[in-house]
Amino acid sequence: MKKFLTMFLLALVAFGSSAETITIAGSTSVAPLVEEIATEYEAKNKNTKIVVNATGSSAGVKAVLDGTAQIGMVSRELTSEEKAKDIKAISIANDGIAVVVHPSNQVKDLTIEQVAHIFTGKITNWREVGGKDSKIIVVLRDAASGTRGAFEELVHKGKRAVETALVSPTTGTVRTTIATTPSAIGYISLGALDKSVKAVTINSVEANEKTILAGTYKIARPLALITKGEIKGSLQQFIEFCLGDIGQEIASMDFIPVNKGQ
Repeated sequence: MKKFLTMFLLALVAFGSSAETITIAGSTSVAPLVEEIATEYEAKNKNTKIVVNATGSSAGVKAVLDGTAQIGMVSRELTSEEKAKDIKAISIANDGIAVVVHPSNQVKDLTIEQVAHIFTGKITNWREVGGKDSKIIVVLRDAASGTRGAFEELVHKGKRAVETALVSPTTGTVRTTIATTPSAIGYISLGALDKSVKAVTINSVEANEKTILAGTYKIARPLALITKGEIKGSLQQFIEFCLGDIGQEIASMDFIPVNKGQ
């Protein structure tokens, strides 16, 4: 019996020593999707543990560069400087960025120019765009956010956001702020949209899968995993799993799979 227990304990030690942890960090928009895929991956690969940290796209790039994460998550295009550092992006889904207001807001449609003017402070009252006489409260994501980076690039072309804007650290806090503030406006990932907020149409185009694939909804971006240098082994296996049938089926629940429309 003693010999059996010794062998059992040695087997446990051997199992523990061969277990592998994959650390992933970055975009708060991509993180929930990766967490769901990781759960399925772990169920099929019992000796692998995947740790997902939602820290923002730029923080994810930094984590990959300094080696504190093996895989990063970004919800924007990589900059030329990032690409020059041997970082590679692999898109796992596509997403739209919805411009959201409180459900009671009577404004239903905005032009992309009006949105740009609101977020840069040129338009400051809802009456200027057909709404009530009420000061507009702008809600932004934090500077490390890929959603913010993509939005600023696509909408106000790099112009500085209004200084009086509220800054929220996550997609969820933006949504909560909009849902509880009648005069507020912000932006969130299409995959995070729910009935607590109202998405306005942009140039009379609704944000949905069809319009994003057709290119008629202009505020859209890729959701990607990033790596540095050559990848192989379990890292390559996980990325392939994200792009495979199970990963893409999970992606289709909230986002647009990368193979959709091809």
